[in-house]
Amino acid sequence: MDLRLVWSLLGLALLPALSFAAGKCERLVVTGSPDAPPYLWQDPQNPERLIGASADLLQQVAGELGLKVELLYAGKRAQALDEVRSGRMDMLADATLTLSELETLDYIHPPLLENDYLVWTRKDSTLIYNEAQDLHGHSGAVSEKARLTPQFSTFAGQQLTLTHTSSLTQAFQKLLLGEVEFVLAGRYSGMATAQTLGMAGDLVTRSQPVDKPGLYLAISHDSACNDPWLRGQLAKKMTELPASGLTEAVLMRNIERWKAQRSQPQQPSQQPVSAPKQ
Repeated sequence: MDLRLVWSLLGLALLPALSFAAGKCERLVVTGSPDAPPYLWQDPQNPERLIGASADLLQQVAGELGLKVELLYAGKRAQALDEVRSGRMDMLADATLTLSELETLDYIHPPLLENDYLVWTRKDSTLIYNEAQDLHGHSGAVSEKARLTPQFSTFAGQQLTLTHTSSLTQAFQKLLLGEVEFVLAGRYSGMATAQTLGMAGDLVTRSQPVDKPGLYLAISHDSACNDPWLRGQLAKKMTELPASGLTEAVLMRNIERWKAQRSQPQQPSQQPVSAPKQ
């Protein structure tokens, strides 16, 4: 048989398999934390849906790859994680990197976003801060929903005096009342909360992050969409994102979006948009 004919027949035989490998997943069902603006929160117009900066960036990336993405509410953070672990949903849009979750999830590196945690103080504070160790001996507050790295959490537990509050709003209120000297809060969640509560003029941030946990895309081991092609393409897009300049613009746009929603009168059919828990 002519060698060219053999190769042609072989190519035709492999074509369906190659197409399947590169495109078997046309729709990703994604979830995440429902109360973490400006990253993710429930859409007050459609509470079954999640919106925010993480959602916008993932939609952008998925569109470039020819994938359809649905960002759906699956309950609180722990419930969302269970839905993805089980494979009932494909992906978390804002997973934190922990060793235990590597048994059920594949993390895409680098992270979709980095959530810089900053030291927030009152404007009249005399606190001198250049590194985390400088906070030793000073009273601080942090939301119990904060997602810090394991390394920093260990350090904070051993070296810092921190009050854990039910929300970031409560932590900032303690700061303004003089009950604590500093608050640990994410750069953008802190900005959104301070502006919405009218506290922005009373608070300042220290420029050096105290912690930089990543918010990762994480695909369930049991997801039908979990294949090397998709993981590789997502990793490529995550690598390109920081240089695109898109991330900062999307975050700032979603801070304004959340503030606008908070200022609108709630309709009877709407669920209230909660303040950031981080």
